[in-house]
Amino acid sequence: MSSGSRFETLAAYCRAVVEGDYIHVSGTVGADPETGEMPEDAGLQARNIFRIVKPVLEENGSGIDLVIRNRVFLTDIEHLQAVAEVLRENFADNPPANTTLLTGIPAPGAKVEIEITAKRRDA
Repeated sequence: MSSGSRFETLAAYCRAVVEGDYIHVSGTVGADPETGEMPEDAGLQARNIFRIVKPVLEENGSGIDLVIRNRVFLTDIEHLQAVAEVLRENFADNPPANTTLLTGIPAPGAKVEIEITAKRRDA
């Protein structure tokens, strides 16, 4: 499933792929979904990521409550607390397996990128 992002064409990927009972959502950075601008704050970036990912999950028969695995990529450990707060907001009732890595992110200004795998409701 493509979201229409120019980066999908540029880098030859889809926002999400449905594979049987699962939906795999590509790594997503936190640019504002309406303006495309990247906020300075890592917490705001993480909130934008969920603004992008939640509709993708729902459009593909899933939801935030069915996320079973997420991978969080941070550019600096100093962003961990702000991003962890957003993860707790979204996964408080049903936390998924998680991996957090410190790494470079190729999107200018991005401090966090999150990749998600979720079960589908009919699975």
